[in-house]
Formats: sequence, structure tokens, C-alpha cells
Amino acid sequence: MPRYAHIIFDLDGTLIDSAPAILASFQAAFEAAGQTPVRPITADIIGPPLTETLQLLSGSHDADTIAALTEHFKAAYDGEGLKQTTAYDGIGDMLASLHAAGTILHIATNKRIAPTLKILDMLGWRDYFRSVYALDMITPRLPNKATMIGHLLAEEGIATCDAAYVGDRLEDGESASANALPFFAATWGYGAIEPADLRPTWVHLPSPSAHALLAP
Repeated sequence: MPRYAHIIFDLDGTLIDSAPAILASFQAAFEAAGQTPVRPITADIIGPPLTETLQLLSGSHDADTIAALTEHFKAAYDGEGLKQTTAYDGIGDMLASLHAAGTILHIATNKRIAPTLKILDMLGWRDYFRSVYALDMITPRLPNKATMIGHLLAEEGIATCDAAYVGDRLEDGESASANALPFFAATWGYGAIEPADLRPTWVHLPSPSAHALLAP
């Protein structure tokens, strides 16, 4: 039997390297809007929801400004941009192995639901996942990842003792802990948590090939 009946995964920086696609689309959004970002568009901005990142890059909370940048980003990313997304080495094998072992897989991501589903289809992974949750999957939009994970657990009828969350950022670990879930810190992506920053109850997952820690 799997160690956990359910494994919930973050997406960006955990299963996929979406940095080239996301960074190029942010650059295209600012160019289309005729604006200059107030800070460099680098990989460390990836992870938070789109609105928060555009506020950070623009230095503005003006609703019209953020709305225009959002539409330009979506046009760039949802079209050709996301096709630059790649899977990290070993992720396909990890998902196949966990699925074959009977582990039920889910995604809880800050990425919008439309491009998330396109990427899963592009990589041939959609059938691995029983559910896919994103902040914008319902109206009103879910406020944060911790709430989204709680929503997933409630809707799917998953007991916290039967599940774990895998992610690459401090926010992921904190969101798992807020829902009393074990957390496995993936340290191969661009948002990777430094081993020194791991909380006492978090487990270091050094590579996808270490997935026996999830389902021995």
C-alpha cells in the first residue's frame, strides 16, 4: 500500500520548468502596454498569483493598469508562450510510478486553470491526476494556496492523515502546514527551498527519483 493514499503537487517549479515561458510572457505584456517594469523580470518572481506578480513588477495597485497587463500576459502566455514549458528530468517517471502504485494524484497550483490544463494535456499527464485545483477555478476566486488546499481536501473528501503536499516554495510548505498536511520540499526547481530553511516537520525531497519517500 502507498504511504499516502493521496499526493497533492504544486506545479510551477515542482513538476514543470515554466520559467522561460512565464518570463517571456511578462516581458511581452509590459512591451504591449508600453510600460517599463520597476524591477527585473527574473525567475525569482515566479510562484505567486498573476495579479500579485504584476503588482510587484509594475509597482502599481491601480486596477486598470493591472487589468491591462493581465490581458496582455494572458494573450502571450496562453497562446504560444506556454509551449516553451518543459518537465523537469524524471518527473514523468515519478508520476507514472506513483500512479501505477495506486497513489491518487492531485494538483493545487497558483497558475490559472486554463493554461494548467493545456500544459497537462501537452505533456500527456492529464490522466495521472484525479483533480486539478487553481485559485481561479471558482468565483469568487480563492484567496490563497492554503485556502485552495483546504477546498481540495473538503471537496475530494480527503482526510489529512491520508495525504501529503509536494512543492518548491516556502509558501507551499506553509500552506500544507496550515492544513495539517505533511510537506515534502522539492529542491530541484527555481523556487527551491534551501535545506537550511526546512521546518522541523518538513521532509527534503532532493530529486524526483526520491519518490520512494512518498510511496515506498
